[in-house]
Amino acid sequence: MALVPCQVLRVAILLSYCSILCNYKAIEMPSHQTYGGSWKFLTFIDLVIQAVFFGICVLTDLSSLLTRGSGNQEQERQLKKLISLRDWMLAVLAFPVGVFVVAVFWIIYAYDREMIYPKLLDNFIPGWLNHGMHTTVLPFILIEMRTSHHEYPSRRSGLTAICTFSVGYILWVCWVHHVTGMWVYPFLEHIGPGARILFFGSTTILMNFLYLLGEVLNSYIWDTQRKPPSGQGT
Repeated sequence: MALVPCQVLRVAILLSYCSILCNYKAIEMPSHQTYGGSWKFLTFIDLVIQAVFFGICVLTDLSSLLTRGSGNQEQERQLKKLISLRDWMLAVLAFPVGVFVVAVFWIIYAYDREMIYPKLLDNFIPGWLNHGMHTTVLPFILIEMRTSHHEYPSRRSGLTAICTFSVGYILWVCWVHHVTGMWVYPFLEHIGPGARILFFGSTTILMNFLYLLGEVLNSYIWDTQRKPPSGQGT
């Protein structure tokens, strides 16, 4: 019975991300019309990652309901593939990238909002949408981690995947600067080449740390639940 509320919750989260993405794309901002469009912003990429991830979660739930009790081995194999994809996405993309976006955005925002989210953007992006992009991502992904067990890939393959994503995005940011002469994020304009290299290296390390944090958190939540109460068991 506990599965039904989780399924409904995932549908609600998926719909919220679809709403956020639609509202964000409907905003006519100058930066959306320049090279790379919305895809040069990690926040937008993260929203797409989260929407795809929760879409897979909903699809997995539906497949599980349809497969339950059918005895069809082919359907069960396909369901296992979906579950593996869901777990891989949470481990490698949804958790580390989502937590990274929330943490880094609000840390820099608290220090000097003009460095990452200039006040001018308030004229285009309403407050609720800003929080939808930069705040609710964290509780949503923590709720998912708490309500469903996810099998993490091997540490080596997981770290390789998140490193590939991080380096790929850094190269994309540098390419956008090469083509347009402007950095995606305002604060990159105000630091030297050495500081940029240090920043990019630090963000890659942070992504790796967040992957490991997700792995530890997932194990802690589910190992604790499976552990029998004191005085019970053998």
